[in-house]
Amino acid sequence: MNILALLQQRFTPALTALVSDLPPLLAMIRPAQDAKFGDYQANFAMSLGKQLGKLPRDVATQVATGTKLDDFCNPPEVAGPGFINLKLRDDWLETQLNAAAHDERLCIAPTTKPRTFVIDYSSPNVAKPMHVGHIRSTVIGDALYRTLEFLGHKVISDNHLGDWGTQFGMIIYGYKHFVDREQFKLTPVPELSRLYRLVNKLVEYWEARAAVGKLLEKSQAALNAWMALEGAAPPADKAAAKKAGQDLAKSKSNTTDEFGNLRSTLGKICDVQNDTDMNKLAMAHRNIGEAVLAETAKLHEGDAENLKLWHEFLPNCRDEIQRVYKRLDIRFDHELGESFYHDRLAPVVEDFQKRGLAQDSQGAVCVFLDGFETPMIIRKKDGAFLYSTTDLATIAYRRETWNPDAILYVVDHRQSEHFEKLFAAAAKWGTEKVQLVHVKFGTVLGEDGKPYKTRSGDTVGLEGLLDEAVSQALTVVQENSPELSADEQRRVSETVGIGGLKYADLAHDRESDYKFSYKKMLQLNGDTATYLQYFYARCRSIFRKAETTPAAVLASGATITLGQPEERALAIQLLRFEEALAIVEADFRPHNLTVYLFDLAKTYAGFYDRCPVLKADTEAQKQSRLLLCDLTARTIATGLRLLGIGTEEKM
Repeated sequence: MNILALLQQRFTPALTALVSDLPPLLAMIRPAQDAKFGDYQANFAMSLGKQLGKLPRDVATQVATGTKLDDFCNPPEVAGPGFINLKLRDDWLETQLNAAAHDERLCIAPTTKPRTFVIDYSSPNVAKPMHVGHIRSTVIGDALYRTLEFLGHKVISDNHLGDWGTQFGMIIYGYKHFVDREQFKLTPVPELSRLYRLVNKLVEYWEARAAVGKLLEKSQAALNAWMALEGAAPPADKAAAKKAGQDLAKSKSNTTDEFGNLRSTLGKICDVQNDTDMNKLAMAHRNIGEAVLAETAKLHEGDAENLKLWHEFLPNCRDEIQRVYKRLDIRFDHELGESFYHDRLAPVVEDFQKRGLAQDSQGAVCVFLDGFETPMIIRKKDGAFLYSTTDLATIAYRRETWNPDAILYVVDHRQSEHFEKLFAAAAKWGTEKVQLVHVKFGTVLGEDGKPYKTRSGDTVGLEGLLDEAVSQALTVVQENSPELSADEQRRVSETVGIGGLKYADLAHDRESDYKFSYKKMLQLNGDTATYLQYFYARCRSIFRKAETTPAAVLASGATITLGQPEERALAIQLLRFEEALAIVEADFRPHNLTVYLFDLAKTYAGFYDRCPVLKADTEAQKQSRLLLCDLTARTIATGLRLLGIGTEEKM
């Protein structure tokens, strides 16, 4: 039951009689912030009064009188300047709860307007082990998949693997020149990863050496510009002074960025030159950048040797990634990597040219788009294709194969400009009927506020992150649940550790950066998966103590009745579950579900403290409260499952 949607539906006729633009007004119907004002409030009368030239209180009275609410609400109260306070009828609440108690979906009906969604998420480069940077895309995408599917939509997940590009040119070059064959036989993926890192470091070294001169010039020029502005006399005019201040701040920021780039580039040079062995390799492979591109080109052209190596490397790489997905309980309907689209790239470029949507520019084929300073290149001067070309081919394939209403790309916010250009180009190409959404997200930070890295500065491996989360969870479980067997403690720690890792990510608005902390992630108090999992187990333990089951209580004919304020507060919170899911669906933000679940657990804590269950005053009251416990447990478990997080009966 979506109470908020029901209220909006009921107010619609009365509002339609007054104005035509309803959505902004309906958005002003919200849950009440304070229970003394009721359960919900309609706050649109102030805005509506201005539009109509009437007193808001008179408008509120008119709308409330003209809206049918008596079948589920007490008579509405108009308060203050025009707030409409709404309190749900207790008998109606009891009816809804008792229906939910008998329904496996908690009376959340599938949507009457199902859509087809394709969700593109995770998308690791298979040539390297997954790292902490993949966690957000993977768990956000999975949570959206589960939630949209639960709401009745057709959902297709497609893991667009990086299995074909320059990274394989690097690995092939590394294999031909630097492989440790014994290590490759024993542990192929770590050895391939080592080769990738080695070749990439050498490529970056020579790129840095080529770029350092220009970066020095740009840094000096930026510094000179900043110093000139710093030394200029402030303008007398206030507007001009403000503009001068803004220019100075911008110049200072630009100088900081330029020197940051220079420092990073010099660091890459020093890393190699300060290492005798690496410096020797660099000197022996001066043209490694061009050689890597040549190996990549040979692979793409079907060279027998490079294709053979690619086919040998790929299964090992994919097995490694699947092992991580299995631990995370992540599954995909399809995993069509870049290699799948290789033969489709040239036809995409040809079609853009034939339709007059692309043109040659300095030898490259470009799509010029309104609102962008630079075009989107779909074929380079040397004939090579780019990510943009592959993404256009992917859109075409998904449209032809699945006919989606929407395609969601769960990708780092740093790719925003790429997707803005991609969507604009796709719209020119004729995909305007498909909703294309960049579900962008921020960065995982360490305690120091910088991108989360190991002490040596390397990106943290995802599997190592999982191992450490489970290890620390085991310590928490052993301290708090010594009565569990060793096997039970290990199983629970896997559920708690990985659940905690996922929830720590999902509990933040996806566009914000967040600081990662194992300690905070596993706290038994606070907004954590552990806290919610604990309350689920607590609800279940009550039935063991009562020596009964939810099914037995229902079979006895027991019903839920609401006699205490805490029971009523819990009832309303339980019935807001569907509202929370609707908010997630509206803007693809799973953190709204974590907010709801945390509020539910806190509300249940108030109920549990003030409303004895096993020592209730009457048997009927005991049975009623047991059913409230069961509904709470099932709602928490369902919500966590939609986030990809498990629960345990004992903790």
